[in-house]
Amino acid sequence: MKYEVYKDLYIRDMYSIFEFISFGSKGLIPKRIVFVPTEYPDVYNLVFGDINVDGEINDYSISDNGDRNKILATVAYAVEIYLNKYPNRYIFFTGSTQERTRLYRMAIGLNFEELVLKFEIYCQTDTGIIPFQKNIPVTGLLIKRKI
Repeated sequence: MKYEVYKDLYIRDMYSIFEFISFGSKGLIPKRIVFVPTEYPDVYNLVFGDINVDGEINDYSISDNGDRNKILATVAYAVEIYLNKYPNRYIFFTGSTQERTRLYRMAIGLNFEELVLKFEIYCQTDTGIIPFQKNIPVTGLLIKRKI
């Protein structure tokens, strides 16, 4: 993506957990990305959010730290690192709200020409999984590294 990323990623548990700090108008906010196995072989769910004081992910929080594009680019960067390590896996993700899922679809749409060079990108719709399309309602997104 054509945005700056947080490159100071703390990566652990065989690339299944990525953590970084958001720097912005509200201060320092710790973030976590986790790749969790699903019931489907080689499909992993991406979980992302702020790290609460109890150490858990809050994927409903709204940080409003002024660095949304940098955060989204950092999540894309982590996905790329993960899929470089595990090129046969698929990453599924959806937002914790419809608005966030729409935001993710729009971010992919804005950067589609660059992303499609590296990834196969699909949309989950009410009728099933289809190749990515801009401006359609989606319930989730699925990405795989091109081999």
